[in-house]
Amino acid sequence: MNAGDSGGNRANGAAGFTVARAVPGGVEGGRFVFASPHSGDLYPTDMDADPALTEASLRSAEDALVDQLIASGVEGGAALVLGRLGRAYVDLNRDPADLDPALIEGLGEGTGSARTAAGYGVIPRLSGDGQPLYARRLTLAEARERIARVHAPYHAALDEQMRAARARHGEAVLVDWHSMPARATQASGGARGPDVVLGDRHGSSCEAGLTRRLRRGFEALGWRVALNQPYAGGWTTQTWGRPDEGFHAIQIELNRALYFDEAARTPSAGWSRTQKGVARVIAALLAGEA
Repeated sequence: MNAGDSGGNRANGAAGFTVARAVPGGVEGGRFVFASPHSGDLYPTDMDADPALTEASLRSAEDALVDQLIASGVEGGAALVLGRLGRAYVDLNRDPADLDPALIEGLGEGTGSARTAAGYGVIPRLSGDGQPLYARRLTLAEARERIARVHAPYHAALDEQMRAARARHGEAVLVDWHSMPARATQASGGARGPDVVLGDRHGSSCEAGLTRRLRRGFEALGWRVALNQPYAGGWTTQTWGRPDEGFHAIQIELNRALYFDEAARTPSAGWSRTQKGVARVIAALLAGEA
C-alpha cells in the first residue's frame, strides 16, 4: 500500500495518499492545492472483492494517469494531494456518512443518497462498468474502519494544505482533478462529447474568474469545454467551495478519449499531446504564484 517517496513527496502508507510539494528550485507555498482522489491503483487484500470480478472491472472507475497529467503543478507552487488506493476500495470524493445499506450490514433501510442507492457510495457496491464488487456483505465495523484508515487521513491532509494556503495568502484554491469515460458524455449517435467538463457548483464554489480562466486555457488547446453538465462538482468541491470564507474549489473532468485506451488500459496516441496541453493550462493558471 505504500506510495513511493521521491523529491519533496511524503507518502502515507496507512492512508494510501501522497502529498507532493515543490521540487528543488521550484516555487513553493502558492494559493493552489491540486487533488486527484481517484488516480490510485492499489487494492489492499482486505478488500476481499468477488473472485469472479475481472481486473478490468475492478479498475474501471479509476481516473487513470490523472496524477501524472497534473504533476507539473508542483513546479508552479501547487501542493498535490494524490490518492493511491483504488476508488473501488474507498471513494475519496464521497461523504464519509454515505454508506450503502445494500452492501453494509447493520444500516437502516433508506439511508444514503441517490448516488449510494445506485451503488456508488463512499464504499462502492458496483464497479465503474456496473459489475458487483463483492460476493458478500461488509460489516458496519469493517466499513467504518476502512473509512477511518483511508478516507479521513486523506481529507485531513487536504484540510492541512488548504488552511496553510489560506493562512499565507488570505485565500486557498482547490482544483479537484478527475477523468471521465468517453461514453459518459457521448451525444446520440455516438458523437464524442466535451473534452473537458468544469464543475463549479453552478457558480457557487469559486469566483467566476477562475472558471473563465480555465475555460479559456482549455479552449486555447482546441478542446471542447462544458460547464457543470454532467458533472457540477462532487463532495470535495461542495465541501471546500466556500468563497465567503476564502476557500475556492473547482472540479475538472478530462475525457479519457484524449489520452487513454480504456480497453487496453494504456496511454493512447494522444497521451503526449494531452500531457503537454494540461501542463500548459496549469502553467497559465499558476503564473504569478512565486
